[in-house]
Amino acid sequence: MKSLQRIARLSFYLALFAGFVGFGVWQSRSWWEQAIAPPVSLEATQKKNSSTATTKVIKIAPGTPAQQIGQQLESAGLIRSATAWKLWARWLKWKDSSGDFKSGTYELSPTQPMTAIAEKIWQGDVMTLTFTIPEGWSIKRMAEEFESKGFFKAEEFIKAASQIPKSQYPWLPDGIPHLEGFLFPDTYQLLRDDVTPQAVLKQMLTRFQEVALPLYQQSQKPNKLSLLEWVTLASIVEKESVIPSERYIIAGIFARRLQEGMTLGADPTVEYGLGITQTPDQPLTFAQVKTPNPYNTYINPGLPPTPIASPGLASLKAALNPQKTEYLYFVARYDGSHVFSRTLAEHEAAQNAIHNERAQKRQSQSPR
Repeated sequence: MKSLQRIARLSFYLALFAGFVGFGVWQSRSWWEQAIAPPVSLEATQKKNSSTATTKVIKIAPGTPAQQIGQQLESAGLIRSATAWKLWARWLKWKDSSGDFKSGTYELSPTQPMTAIAEKIWQGDVMTLTFTIPEGWSIKRMAEEFESKGFFKAEEFIKAASQIPKSQYPWLPDGIPHLEGFLFPDTYQLLRDDVTPQAVLKQMLTRFQEVALPLYQQSQKPNKLSLLEWVTLASIVEKESVIPSERYIIAGIFARRLQEGMTLGADPTVEYGLGITQTPDQPLTFAQVKTPNPYNTYINPGLPPTPIASPGLASLKAALNPQKTEYLYFVARYDGSHVFSRTLAEHEAAQNAIHNERAQKRQSQSPR
């Protein structure tokens, strides 16, 4: 009888202990789920007139311990518990002893669970800035864009672009005064902690090296143009071409004029040399076209000393493989298209027709 009583008491205590353990496990699990949950629900951020910020920018300095990162995130309202962060950091380190949290600037959201934020910092998924440089932009135009975006001052970029990194990019032509033409137009991402002219230039030169340079090096035709001449011609084609179907014709006209020893007579080179931009209502004047400068291809035969803009891939291809053509002249219609002519007389007639059409349009639009 006594042995049965002892067994009953033991069973009772075992059941009680199991209950305490189970309750403790339940409590621990409940705490953990609550600790790693997002501090802010996604629904709260979607409410009208909600003042809750959906993202916050956090900078983690190099060498910051995991525990301090957790405290920083908790203070910023991005995680619920620095203690839970510490435990999770130990778990990550146990899984990957060679890994660690990465320094940098992060864009984090309080609507994310703690584990997702930890993964982002562990992987070093730092904040980036995206910028796009369209085809046909000059260094000056790029500099203005970077300053308007708050990246850095325009003059800082222009100054940096006048320093030629031949040691890093030995294919760059000798003696060029700046990097005009070799900054490949594209969309780029820049690390938020490395927003400098040098970082931008490195990305753009590397893209030219990867995308444009092989075209020239692998061309099946014997290259009569040097690398500098090729990019310079392509930059003029870029500035003159709007409609893709005309690009190779325009390249062909310039190639033919070069071959025959004629001046190119390209308006964009005059604009570049004078630092101006003509418009349909304010075209280049006779005096401007006759103003001497190294980039005036109405006065100087051959190509200008450097490119006048960053040519895109299409213009680079056109300059490398210009279309054989009977045309020697072309004039813009101001709608993107051009009138092509074989002789100077045809060209002058086309110029007059376009001028008269433009004058009639202005007259019809003027108030009476």
